[in-house]
Amino acid sequence: MRNGDARPPKQARTRKRRLLRWMLLLPVCFVVLTTLQVLLLRFIDPPFSAFMVARQFEAIGQGDFGYRMGHRWEDLEDMSPSIPVALVAAEDQNFASHHGFDFLAIEKARAHNQKMAERAEQRGTPVKRLRGASTISQQTAKNLFLWSGRSYVRKGLEAWYTVLIEALWPKRRILEVYANIAEFGDGTYGAQAAAVRFFNKDAARLSPAEASRLAAVLPNPRRYDAGRPGPYIQRRSNAIQRQMRQLGGGAWVRTLD
Repeated sequence: MRNGDARPPKQARTRKRRLLRWMLLLPVCFVVLTTLQVLLLRFIDPPFSAFMVARQFEAIGQGDFGYRMGHRWEDLEDMSPSIPVALVAAEDQNFASHHGFDFLAIEKARAHNQKMAERAEQRGTPVKRLRGASTISQQTAKNLFLWSGRSYVRKGLEAWYTVLIEALWPKRRILEVYANIAEFGDGTYGAQAAAVRFFNKDAARLSPAEASRLAAVLPNPRRYDAGRPGPYIQRRSNAIQRQMRQLGGGAWVRTLD
C-alpha cells in the first residue's frame, strides 16, 4: 500500500462484497424456499406439524418416554361436513371472506383486551379473559410451520406464512389441513384421531353436536375434554351449533373454493 493510501486491501474489499452478496441473497433464498414449501403442501398431505414435533420433545424433556401421539390424516370429503363447519363457527366465522387476517376481529379483540387490562389494574389483579383474533389461516400457519409462545419473530413469520397459504392454497385446502393438525386433546391431533378417542367412531360419522364439542375445546384442548364436557364446554358447544345452523350447516362446505 502506498504511503497515505487509506483504501482497504483488495482481499478485504473482496470479503466485504461477498458478505454483501450473501446478505442480499439470504432474503431471496428464504422467500423461494418458504414459497416452495407451502406450494408443495398444497398437494402433499403433511405427515406431522411443528407443534406435534415440539410436543414430542416436550414429553421427552419431562421424562415421559412412553408418550405417543394420536394422528391420522383424513381428507375433507371423508369427514363429516359438520367438522369443518364447527371449526369455522367456533374459530373464524369470516373465514370464507377474509384473506388471512380479520382486521375487524383484531380491532374488537384489541379494544376488549384493553378494557380487561384497565379493569385488572383498577382491581390490582392479573389480567384474565384476553381475547385472540387469529384466523384459521393464521392458526394453520403457526401450528404447521412454527412454534408456540409470544415473540415478534414468530408473529412476523406467522404473518408471512399466512400470506403464502392464502395466496397458494384454496380455502378448502386450508380448512382441510387445519382440521388434520389441530390439537383436540393432549397428544390427539386431527379430527379423525379425536373422533376415535372421544366418541369411538370415525370422523365421517360425527354428528353436529359431537363436532361442535370437538371445536369447543380448542381454546385449551389440554384442559377441556370433548368426551366428558363440563358446563363451559356444553354452553360453548350449544353456541357453536347455533352458529353452524346460521352458516348453513354441512352444505356450507360446498360453497368454498
